Amino acid sequence: MALNEKTALYPEVVEAPRFTCALGGAYGAALATYGTVPILHSGSGCGMANAHGMTFASGLNTGGSQGTTSTPCSCLIEEHVIFGGEEKLRKLIKSTIELMKGDLFAVISGCVPALIGDDVDSVLKEFSDQVPIIHVNSAGFVGSSYVGYELFIEAVIEQLLTELPKEKRLVNIFGIVPYQHVFWKGDLNAIKRLLESIGVETNIIFTDFSGFEALKKIPAAELNLVFSPWVGIKPVEKLKERFNTPYEVISSVPIGPKETSKLLYLVGEKLKIAKSVIDKVVEVEERSAYRFAEYMAELFVVSVPHAFYAVVADSGTAIGLIKYGTNELGWNPQVVIITDNPPEEFREAIVKELTENLESAYAPKVIFEIDSHRIRLILRENTFQVILSSSLEKYIASDELDAIHLGVSFPIFDRAILDRTYAGYRGGLALIEDLTATYAAPM
Repeated sequence: MALNEKTALYPEVVEAPRFTCALGGAYGAALATYGTVPILHSGSGCGMANAHGMTFASGLNTGGSQGTTSTPCSCLIEEHVIFGGEEKLRKLIKSTIELMKGDLFAVISGCVPALIGDDVDSVLKEFSDQVPIIHVNSAGFVGSSYVGYELFIEAVIEQLLTELPKEKRLVNIFGIVPYQHVFWKGDLNAIKRLLESIGVETNIIFTDFSGFEALKKIPAAELNLVFSPWVGIKPVEKLKERFNTPYEVISSVPIGPKETSKLLYLVGEKLKIAKSVIDKVVEVEERSAYRFAEYMAELFVVSVPHAFYAVVADSGTAIGLIKYGTNELGWNPQVVIITDNPPEEFREAIVKELTENLESAYAPKVIFEIDSHRIRLILRENTFQVILSSSLEKYIASDELDAIHLGVSFPIFDRAILDRTYAGYRGGLALIEDLTATYAAPM
């Protein structure tokens, strides 16, 4: 039977996907916003699958105090598909407000309410004078967890935010998706420290204890920064339209001195910070980062000189790793497999970010693929010494490809990640440490 005939008979199934559904992305964003109580209006399996399949696979994390079995859920069943789930949601919200302490309550509705037409918004209006409450309409079929993250922020913009006076040198950070980006906590805090070093106040929203207050502060920002080539652009466009806040798309979290210094100078230019202020920070930080790198430079030169390497990751993570691995470590990029399924209109720009302005005679092959079986087939067709990817590639790397492997992208379940980060000047050093530990032995 021909391949196209098989496809016609059997719907395509994605093996070991690299992301979850829209509900999962909204759920993760709510869990990451300190003081927010997520209320799932869905089947119970939606919550449990995302609690374990998303949070646990993000470096052995859990959802915190409101995660896993602590999350209120309407647990819809067949009866509600027929008669509707509004009354059960009403009772759930009432009991949740009575039993759980929160600054914000986020009702996150899944596929069933969307299909049967539950009027979730009318139910929420009954409680709007009691607590701050929003509705994130995130039916799983509308998109991936990256889309769900955007839907959460858009719900906040439309239902919670009001006009505020602009605060000089205040910026919001978007594009780093909680849990989906396995280093999200460390990355956000690293960016905050970096920008503070040049006098910029950073509203990172997630991980920060300000949580609800950080959400409300979004309209006061002078600038929005998006650390992704596509995730987060829709929300910042809404913020520009509603609150006249300009935005810059950075495309990736910077790794190492070169990209980090570029970020500081870009932000400095946008916020009119004197170049001399940034020069002082850059001089100190670059000198320190390169000095420390010397301690392991010999291991790289002797063990894996100018290594050919592969990256399997979401687009933002891949861009950051390729720029650092190629332009700082002197490695040669062989193949990049993008796993976050970016919309078609962004793919050309992503390819350019991965192939142009590299300090190498080689430009990597860039392939967009979400199916783990097909990813394994692609990797078998290429030759490289190092692979930066998810835990799903760990065993094919050692057993078949004879390649050094380091887990850097979702899903990660062979290492624990709390606030580890590869962002910034010191982030490159952390990446060198983790890589070296996978293959170097006492000499």
